[in-house]
Amino acid sequence: MEFSNINIIDVLPGLFLVVASVLAMISIAIKRNHIFIFVVTSTSLMGVFLFLILYASNHEFNVEPLFVIDGFGTFVTGLIVMSALAVSLLSYAYFEQREERKEEYYILLLLATLGSDILVISKHFVSLFLGLEILSISLYAMVAYLRKRNKSDEAGLKYLILAAFSSAFLLFGMALVYSASGSMDFTGIAKYVSANPTLPLPMFAGMCLMVVGIGFKLGVVPFHMWAPDVYEGAPAPVAAFIASISKGGMVVLLVRFFDTINGFQYPVLVLAFACIAVASMIAGNVLAIQQTNVKRILAYSSIAHMGYILVAFLAGGELGEEAVSFYLVAYFLTNIGAFGVVAILSDQDRDAERLEDYQGLFWRHPKIAAVFTAMLLSLAGIPLTAGFLGKFYLITSGVHAQLWWLVIVLVASSVIGLYYYIRIIAMMFEKAEGSDELALHPRLYLINLITLLVLCALIIYYGIYPQGLIEQIHNFLQ
Repeated sequence: MEFSNINIIDVLPGLFLVVASVLAMISIAIKRNHIFIFVVTSTSLMGVFLFLILYASNHEFNVEPLFVIDGFGTFVTGLIVMSALAVSLLSYAYFEQREERKEEYYILLLLATLGSDILVISKHFVSLFLGLEILSISLYAMVAYLRKRNKSDEAGLKYLILAAFSSAFLLFGMALVYSASGSMDFTGIAKYVSANPTLPLPMFAGMCLMVVGIGFKLGVVPFHMWAPDVYEGAPAPVAAFIASISKGGMVVLLVRFFDTINGFQYPVLVLAFACIAVASMIAGNVLAIQQTNVKRILAYSSIAHMGYILVAFLAGGELGEEAVSFYLVAYFLTNIGAFGVVAILSDQDRDAERLEDYQGLFWRHPKIAAVFTAMLLSLAGIPLTAGFLGKFYLITSGVHAQLWWLVIVLVASSVIGLYYYIRIIAMMFEKAEGSDELALHPRLYLINLITLLVLCALIIYYGIYPQGLIEQIHNFLQ
C-alpha cells in the first residue's frame, strides 16, 4: 500500500475527530468535567464541518488504496458531522440529570462519528471493515451506557451478539469475493466483474453473504429483529444516532460499492434488494401499527424508511444518488428531532417512551408538541415538510427507472404509516388532566429546545424551499 502522496489536509476531518477523542480521554484522566468534554466534542464537530465547507466542498482526492474523497462522500460526511453535533447537544441535557459517569459517552460519540465518516469514503474492504468496527464497537457501549437500567443492558447485549453475527457474515463474504477476484479494492473487483459477466460460485456466495451483513447493519427485513429492542433499551440520543447516522453511513457505502461494480447488471442481486425493500416497507409499517411504545414505533418506522431509500438505490444513476442524498438529509433531521423530543421529556428514571406520556402534551408543553408534530408529519411524508419532498424524490427516481411495483408499494405502505403517526399526534392533542413539570433544569431545557426548533425550522424550510439544498446536492455530485 502506497501512502507517500497523501496530502495531510485531505484527511484532516478524520484527524480532528481522533485528536478530539484523545483530548477527551486525557482530560477525563486529569479531572472529570461534563461541560468541558461537551464543549470539546461540540467544538470539534463544528470545526470539522467548517473545514468541509471552506476547503473540501470542491475538492476531490484519493487516498490510495483505501479512501475516495469526492463530492458525494464530502456531502454525506458534512451531514453526519452536523447530525452528530445535534445528537451531542441533545445528549448534554439528557445525561446531565443522570448519575452515571457522563464523560466517556462523548469519546464514544466521536469515535462512532469517525467510523461513519470512514464508511462513506471507503473504496476498499480494509477501510470498510475498519470503519464498520469503529462504529459498531462504539455503539455497543453507547447502547448499554445507562447501566442501572435493565433494558439498557439487555439492548446492549442483543446489539453486541447480532452485530457480531452480521460482521462475521460480511467478513466471510468479503473473503469469498477476494478469493474469486484477487482484489479488495472496489475498482479491482469491478474490473473482475466486467470481465466475468457470469459470476462464479465463490463470487456469488460472497455477494450474498455481504448482502446479509449489510442487511443487518441497515436493520431491514428479514434482518431487523434487533432494532425494536435496541431502540427501546438505548438512551434516546443514542437511538437517534443509530436510526440516522449509523444507517446513513451504511447506505452511502452500499451505493458506492454497487455503483462501482455495476451491480445492476445482475438480476439476482437487484431482485434480492427489491424483495428486501418491499418486505421492509410493508412489515415496518404493519408492525409499527401494533406498538404502544413510541421508541418501538420509531424503530419499526426506520425499518420502513430503509425500504423506501432502497427504491432510490435500485433506481441508480445520478437521479438515484440525488434522491438518496436528499432523503438522507430529511431523514436525519426528522429522526434526530423525533428522538430529541423523547429525550427532552425523559427523566432520570426512564425515557418518555409510552404513548400515555404524550397525552395532552399540546396543552402542557405546546412548543415541544408542535416540534414533535412537525417531525411526525415529515416522517409520514405530508406536504410542506422535507419528508414529503424526500419521498417525492424517491418516487421520481423509481418512476424514472420504471420500478413500478416498488413505487406502488412505497406509496401504499406510506398510506399505512399515516395511521401510527397520526395516532401519536392525536394523543398529544387530547385534553390533559392537570399538568406536569419537565425534569430538566431550565438551562438544559433551553439547550434542547433551541436544538429542536432549529431542526424543525430546517425541516419546514427544506419542505417549502428545497431548491437551495437540491442545487448543493447537484453541485457535490457533479
